[in-house]
Amino acid sequence: MADATRLRPFQPGDEPFLTDICVRTAASGEDATGQLPDDSLWANIYALPYAARHPDLTFVVTDDRDEPIGYVLGTDDTDAFERWFAAEYWPAVAHRWPERGNAEDEVDLSAEQAKEARLVGIASGIGSHASPHATRYPAHLHIDLLPQAQGSGWGRKLIDALADALRERGVPGIHLGVGVNNANAIAFYQHLGFVPLNDDSTALGYDLTVAE
Repeated sequence: MADATRLRPFQPGDEPFLTDICVRTAASGEDATGQLPDDSLWANIYALPYAARHPDLTFVVTDDRDEPIGYVLGTDDTDAFERWFAAEYWPAVAHRWPERGNAEDEVDLSAEQAKEARLVGIASGIGSHASPHATRYPAHLHIDLLPQAQGSGWGRKLIDALADALRERGVPGIHLGVGVNNANAIAFYQHLGFVPLNDDSTALGYDLTVAE
């Protein structure tokens, strides 16, 4: 597979693969299948909206069947993206995840329903306030790789592809968020040149104006 693996731009029809990759890496890089009543919620927050709004900023790594096994996707303007998400994307899909009550009420909700309610709350809150990092680092990204695409440099190549596309647009910086328990991811991003933007390194930024 290594010889046939390649990086290419996103193309229509990749969406089911983006959904699968997102779900299978949603638990701090581990498989989150079955953690929600409808696993596709993960992708409808963290993957599919980006491919819908910015297909030209979405890149995938594919296997020997040209099926995506990893991706990077993002936006060049975090605040504009989040306003669009709140006004257009989320209202069009939110009916699939009806309100279940208080996400903290474990008496009436199963563990899966409670997790879903918390994620729906996150989605519903996107766009309600400006990102604290968007002035200096207006772009942001999400990157996920299935195990068969890991450890071969594809993560760096995906980020480089997105960074090059953002530089062409004159974007000065990009940021991302990492789970507090995902030490491997934090170390990976810092190795690539991302710098911590908060005390626990769960927010990291990359200066796109520095020559490589």
